[in-house]
Amino acid sequence: MRKYIKGMGIAERYPVRYSVEDYEKWEGDWELVEGIPYALGSPSPKHQAVGARLVRELSLEVEEKCPGCFVLYETDWYVSSDTVVRPDIAVVCGKLEERLRRTPLLIVEIVSPGSERQDEGLKFELYQREGVRNYLLIYPEERTYKYYVLTDKGYIRKEGLFIDLGKCTITLNMDKIWI
Repeated sequence: MRKYIKGMGIAERYPVRYSVEDYEKWEGDWELVEGIPYALGSPSPKHQAVGARLVRELSLEVEEKCPGCFVLYETDWYVSSDTVVRPDIAVVCGKLEERLRRTPLLIVEIVSPGSERQDEGLKFELYQREGVRNYLLIYPEERTYKYYVLTDKGYIRKEGLFIDLGKCTITLNMDKIWI
């Protein structure tokens, strides 16, 4: 008989891990992080409107200043054999493949009232570990943002939105995206 571990629930003692192959068979909207599934919520109209405006502004900047780079909206990023996430917005440079497997240069998450823990915790750590150079958190309800740049010591918070994509730098005027 197994010994009970105080403070641990049964599910914690017997975790189930899934793979990308499992993930690809699921119905609905999911993310998979280190084998653990997370259901995606339905975005609010405000979330979608801010996201659409941000995609437009980013696309204009990227097309003008960064030929060969692309703005992707709600595209699955296949990180590893047990991790697939769907950032709200990602910027990548180079040839587009059938699936996004390379690390984006910029990821934007539009933070909803129920997604703070994921976006500020789990994804923050994942994106940092995986080498995402720029991470932008947008808070539509408060009309604020947090922008992080990856250094050799991890993410550091920056003021202003001068986003270095390696071969080019783009800027964002947040006044154009708020509703």
